[in-house]
Amino acid sequence: MTLPDTAANAAGADRTFQVDLRGLVDLLSHHLYSSPRVYLRELLQNAVDALTARHGLEPAAPTGAFGIRLYADGSAVRVEDDGVGLTEADVHTFLATIGRSSKRAVGVPPDEPVRGWGRIAEQRGDFIGQFGIGLLSCFLVADEIHVLSRSARTPGAPAVEWRGRGDGSYTVRTLPASARPRPGTTVTLTPRADAGEWTRPAQVHALARHFGSLLRHPVTFDDGTGGPGAPVNPEPAPWARTYPTPGSRSRALAAYGEEVFGFTPLDTIELDLPVVGLKGIACVLPEAVPAGRRHGHRVHVKGMLLSEQAEEILPDWAFFVRCVVDAESLRPTASREALYEDDTLAAVREALAEKLRAWIARAAASDPDLLGRFLRTHHLAVKSLAVHDDEILRMLLPWLPFETTDGHTTLDEFARTHRTVLVTSSVEEFRQVAAIASAAGLGVVNGGYTYDRELVHRLPEIRPEVSVADLDPATLTAHLDPVDRETELAAAAYLARARDALAVFDCDVALRTFQPASAPALLIDSREARHERTRSQLAREQEGGLWGDILGALRQEAPRAQLILNQLNPLVRTAVTIDEPELARTSAEALYGQAALLSRRPLRPAESSLINRSFLDLLAHALRKDS
Repeated sequence: MTLPDTAANAAGADRTFQVDLRGLVDLLSHHLYSSPRVYLRELLQNAVDALTARHGLEPAAPTGAFGIRLYADGSAVRVEDDGVGLTEADVHTFLATIGRSSKRAVGVPPDEPVRGWGRIAEQRGDFIGQFGIGLLSCFLVADEIHVLSRSARTPGAPAVEWRGRGDGSYTVRTLPASARPRPGTTVTLTPRADAGEWTRPAQVHALARHFGSLLRHPVTFDDGTGGPGAPVNPEPAPWARTYPTPGSRSRALAAYGEEVFGFTPLDTIELDLPVVGLKGIACVLPEAVPAGRRHGHRVHVKGMLLSEQAEEILPDWAFFVRCVVDAESLRPTASREALYEDDTLAAVREALAEKLRAWIARAAASDPDLLGRFLRTHHLAVKSLAVHDDEILRMLLPWLPFETTDGHTTLDEFARTHRTVLVTSSVEEFRQVAAIASAAGLGVVNGGYTYDRELVHRLPEIRPEVSVADLDPATLTAHLDPVDRETELAAAAYLARARDALAVFDCDVALRTFQPASAPALLIDSREARHERTRSQLAREQEGGLWGDILGALRQEAPRAQLILNQLNPLVRTAVTIDEPELARTSAEALYGQAALLSRRPLRPAESSLINRSFLDLLAHALRKDS
């Protein structure tokens, strides 16, 4: 802990900040770390860094010569390593000064971003810790930290004991080398009564497995019962092992993904970016997820678990996978529970995105069964990618499923029977016209879903023989057959009364013949047309004011809705012969209401009222007739 300089009392002299350690620990526990459990990760992390430095001093030492031993019996938690150790000067410098780290890269400013792949290798550090505050996390579970260390840099170096307390005080003393026969460091915590949840032997072992299962140095755990220490990380990461066949490797990676994430992957994608020392797997989810829902990914840095919720490692469109990776050069935040957003992370994110694109391309080229299962499950994710990726568009657009007047089918199959493809602008519009368009032989695709309309319009890029156009009311009505002149004249009086009844909805009425004959009427009324009519109505109501002038400037010729009556339908043929004015009006309102309901768009209050009123009027007429 840095103490105030006594000479600073002189007038005008520089003064040194004093730190309230209890307040700082409270800040860490409530704002920096997500849980007190991180104390064990920080202890493991310091031990791993010490081992890394020891290997730097003794590069000829065999693999596994130095390790980490954990001990917890309920009354104490101890972490012992065979690392480089500390001298008395190191203890004063690094354990008693908050914010200073013994692991900063020499000559590299700590906050300088990495720009481009060329600089990444230059800043690949060998240490996990970067901030020098990790040991303070131990005060989340203990009031005193005891450190016993002996440096490996100096033969015969004495042991050094440091005791730090939560009130901000500490003591240091030098002990004979026999106090710690081998170089390294032992950190001992005496847990507080309220920290039992995090310091019980079973919990310490579980936390060690959770954070350190991929560490490259051997780690063992002893619960004080006298048995041999249990290995915390008995095997290397699954992607670092050798397998007899590619099939056995693929099965092992899938089994690991299932163990980590709890689902059987549709497939596993190996991730390997040597320039940043990143390896891992991406597991393709076996079930669809909502568009834009981002999953947390499991990220290790140099074997130590950093986060299980690292959304930023992959782009937004990659919500069909969850990945687990171990990287050398990704930079953690101060809490070491998330990734620091810098140029390195951006480059890694793009490189991993390219790995996912390459997997889709391989499936399209060599495994149509896998591709089919993937697209049936994750077509929305692929559509979001295809909108912005021309290569994926060319590869997969013909195979993506769409809702059409021929049912759910691929654009490739749909284009074989429809050289002109019409696309609606909304789901509502598609539902209004689907049955009529299908009977008329028109090929219509529902463009109301996310990405669909934009993708359908790009179909001619890969199928030049196909033309695509937006569906408008004129296109559809042009395919409805007119009735003969005599029928039109006979129905003129009824049509006039119907237009008068529906004028309040800006709706015209026409008589045509179309299939299916079971459909009595078709209401053609787009969302844009309704909005334009609403705006025109507001302009008329506000005429003369500033708001009315603004709306008037925006006003266009308001398109009218169209109620197309089907002369092939028996009910319509009966209705157009009605002579009684009120009954004719009621029947026209009822036909309009039924057509509006079939369109499955939200009803306006006036339309709901009309449907109720016309039903009751027709019921009353039927009862009077029967009586």
